Amino acid sequence: MHRAGPAPFARAQSSRRGCEAEGTMRLSVLLAAAEKFKPHPGYRYGMNRPGSVADKAKNPPWVWRKKIPVEPIKDEDWKFFKGDTVQILKGKDLGKQGMVSQVIRERNWVVLEGLNVHYRYTGKSGAYGGMYMASEGPLLINWVSLVDPTDRLPTEVEWRYTEEGERVRVSLRTGRIIPKPLEQRDDGIIPEQWTDCPKDTSVEDALEKTYVPSLKTFQEEIMELMGIVETRRFRKSYWY
Repeated sequence: MHRAGPAPFARAQSSRRGCEAEGTMRLSVLLAAAEKFKPHPGYRYGMNRPGSVADKAKNPPWVWRKKIPVEPIKDEDWKFFKGDTVQILKGKDLGKQGMVSQVIRERNWVVLEGLNVHYRYTGKSGAYGGMYMASEGPLLINWVSLVDPTDRLPTEVEWRYTEEGERVRVSLRTGRIIPKPLEQRDDGIIPEQWTDCPKDTSVEDALEKTYVPSLKTFQEEIMELMGIVETRRFRKSYWY
């Protein structure tokens, strides 16, 4: 026996909308989980970005690596940032100054451009001996010191507040402010210094709302744009 009516159709539509909403929520949860990296118990932070292919090759889930103790430093007490100029206090490059190119907070490491370099072979396979490449090694923050821009000498710093309420780093030796470098993205671009090129999309065009929501299907919108009039009538459908 066939039975038709608004109630079954409404229940089906409600069920379909519920499934779509649930699917959207699941997708949002999965995307949020993918953005937040969760290390496994045997994970060890290194020079590679967590979650990258090179990082997964060094930290497979089935390998347990000895945990390395790291001195905990609060976010408000951290004093080194990408773009800072520091001087090395220990090691083979003692006394040399360089710019911080990478900061690894999980290990209290900083990497300097062109300093603390070691050489290694990479890409060995069969008869091919690989390439001899230079690699910049990390340095503990205890091995480096910020450079005072007034006299280019290393100094200890501490966080203080200005009269306007701005939090700044101050040299304990000269009392001068050591400005925090502009924040760089992973690709090296500084948003405050970026200038649009002729082919770049402007902010106004990117934020302009050009999509008009509609309850019509994609096929119905195309038919409306092309002036196609549908004269056929669909056969009645029944829900069981």
